[in-house]
Amino acid sequence: MAQSSVRIATDFHAEPHIEGRRVTVRRIQGLVGEAGHSAEGVAERLDLDVAEVYGALQYYHSHPDEMRDAERERAGREKEA
Repeated sequence: MAQSSVRIATDFHAEPHIEGRRVTVRRIQGLVGEAGHSAEGVAERLDLDVAEVYGALQYYHSHPDEMRDAERERAGREKEA
């Protein structure tokens, strides 16, 4: 399996994001996977490389438990606010 050169970090509110950016993996997945935007359109909209968008999507689908946990944590923070 080929490894992605896109680096994903988890130090921003423990939610996976593109390293050096505040764009979360979940946001990218929401725009592409749920809202149906093209990877190219999301890249342009968020000032990312298309490879970063695909790298985030790969990470999302390769780490379902981590993404589920991050979603629960985010929902908990929103409830507290």
